Amino acid sequence: MEVWERRRHSFSGRKQSSPDSSPIGNAPVHDWHSEKMAEKGFFDDGTMTYFWRAHTLTVLVVMIGFLLYEAVISPADEDVVDNIKRGLVAILSAFVLLGVTVTPDGPFKRPHPALWRFTFICSIVYELCLIFALYQSVTGIRKLLKHIDPNLGEALEEKDYGGNCRIYDHEAPDDPYHNVWDKLDLFVPLHFFGWWLKTLLLRDWWLCWVISIMFEILEYTLEHQLPNFSECWWDHWIMDALVCNGLGIYFGLLTLNYFTMKVYHWRGLWNIPTYRGKLRRIIAQFGPYTWVDFDWQPLSSLRRWFYMLAIIAIFLLAELNTFYLKYVLWIPPGHWVNLIRLLFILPWGAVALRETFQYLDDPDCVKFGRQSWLFLAIVATELLVVLKFGWETVTIPFPSHIVTLWLGMFLLLVLWTVWNFYIDPHTIKNHSGHPQARCVLTFHGMAGTSPLLMSQPMLKALLRANESDIERKRELWTQVKAIETKLSPSESSFFPQFFFNVNTPFRNSENKDSKED
Repeated sequence: MEVWERRRHSFSGRKQSSPDSSPIGNAPVHDWHSEKMAEKGFFDDGTMTYFWRAHTLTVLVVMIGFLLYEAVISPADEDVVDNIKRGLVAILSAFVLLGVTVTPDGPFKRPHPALWRFTFICSIVYELCLIFALYQSVTGIRKLLKHIDPNLGEALEEKDYGGNCRIYDHEAPDDPYHNVWDKLDLFVPLHFFGWWLKTLLLRDWWLCWVISIMFEILEYTLEHQLPNFSECWWDHWIMDALVCNGLGIYFGLLTLNYFTMKVYHWRGLWNIPTYRGKLRRIIAQFGPYTWVDFDWQPLSSLRRWFYMLAIIAIFLLAELNTFYLKYVLWIPPGHWVNLIRLLFILPWGAVALRETFQYLDDPDCVKFGRQSWLFLAIVATELLVVLKFGWETVTIPFPSHIVTLWLGMFLLLVLWTVWNFYIDPHTIKNHSGHPQARCVLTFHGMAGTSPLLMSQPMLKALLRANESDIERKRELWTQVKAIETKLSPSESSFFPQFFFNVNTPFRNSENKDSKED
């Protein structure tokens, strides 16, 4: 009773925030004030309580039951290799089961927090496997892969997409478009669906296009090391960047708009009268729970600009690791090992980017997220594996025109950064905010601009606006964290259904739930 009363009063008596009025343009784009009003009546009505409990004792009994079967009932096996394999699988299974049971929840709740705990534990297992591989030889690790699949560990014939770049080949009258058909392989749907999902991760069209174009430039840069990076110009910029990546980004932006604009009514499953409504509610369980738009604002400060450059570099490095790992470890592109790695990279990246955005945007968040930390460790360890096993490949000298290109790009980046944040740090921008558009005066280079160059009234106004902006951010992120913990298994499992029916006078008549992630 006391827990519920504290929880009820904490949400019903919270101070209401005023609409955004700060002149500083680095606040989140999310309309937390409206969401705060919409979320006050949210509660767990008990219809999903069983599925949200931890079930720690049940998990322990099941695990001991499997171990008891192996110790007492299973016949002894004298095959040492087979015993080692089964023992390793049992160790990993017990570790994953323990992690899913006791690991704290992350920022995502749907469809169930246990799913995100599972992906986090799998990232730990993958990092441990990479560290183990780092202490092996390239021949030894290729032999170990044969225990996963006997077809692995064999030299690959890399496909070269360059060569004849004619779109219409008049020398082949039977099939003049054979060059186009040859380029339509597994990577075409992977490009499209991959960028659809990456857009949902990054939640920013500018960032998506920068990474997409930069990766095509990296393919030009590294085609002398990896043969399958050698492509025709129209394959790079029309098929990949414009068609596959562009359509993926477009549909990803449509999905983002859908999640942002849709109003969610999280009613209890048994409170929905129609079967069609129940089915829609079950499907909605696999959608997000609370939605946060990522307004990265890379030009709001020099610190944020460097963070954005780091995010782009790490994202591109994770992409390159995919191609270099399969090349040095002799893993075919369509093998299920590659596909499983890509499937796990997506949820790891989604949580890591969410944690990174909150780390940059929330004034009270002073600790780097655990999935972000682990994702950085994975990308770095993959790079070390590539450097160790593929040193002969990565040390192939770069052509002179590639060196000139990257030196020019780096010089332009440095000059633009100095100009934008030190020489001309004040820029007026027109931001389209929510709920209404507003003109915002953005001071880009506060850290690099001397206060002596400002008048006293301007400096005081800037400091007041900055303090107001920090307080607003703090209040908004406090509300986000409150929403994310409302459907907590540790709280909702203590109250039976009749308690929610009787002791929730502040609840609205339609049992409306939260707006989503």
